Amino acid sequence: MPPPGPPLPVTDALTEPFWAGAREGKLVIQRCRGCGLYIHLPRPACRRCQSFDLGHEAVSGRGTVYSFTEIHRAFHPVFVDRLPYLVAVIELDEQPGLRLVSNLVRIAEPDVRFGMPVQVEFEQLIPELTIPVFTRVAP
Repeated sequence: MPPPGPPLPVTDALTEPFWAGAREGKLVIQRCRGCGLYIHLPRPACRRCQSFDLGHEAVSGRGTVYSFTEIHRAFHPVFVDRLPYLVAVIELDEQPGLRLVSNLVRIAEPDVRFGMPVQVEFEQLIPELTIPVFTRVAP
């Protein structure tokens, strides 16, 4: 029996544009067409103006580390060989408070700093799943 693959996200009309964008190497975030607010996690209505006129658009993928932690225990068997790994909350440059949870790659925990500039990259785990990950911006 082959080893298990990574758990797949359960997608719907609100979340599929994010995952489709990742497969294309783009960070796609929901945005209100009425007031321009970026919204993540996606919702059926804008929390600022209550508009249902929402779309999705690619963003720059630049941001800063808002918070982070180092993981030493895998939540799924497929991630055991990645231990330890870094999980971070990234605040995207497009809008104050626009944050998403991701992984930090190619950096050790002692070198991570709050406010550190980062840039999105994309990692294909399996053909059906590409995830956004972040790496520090070279000084």
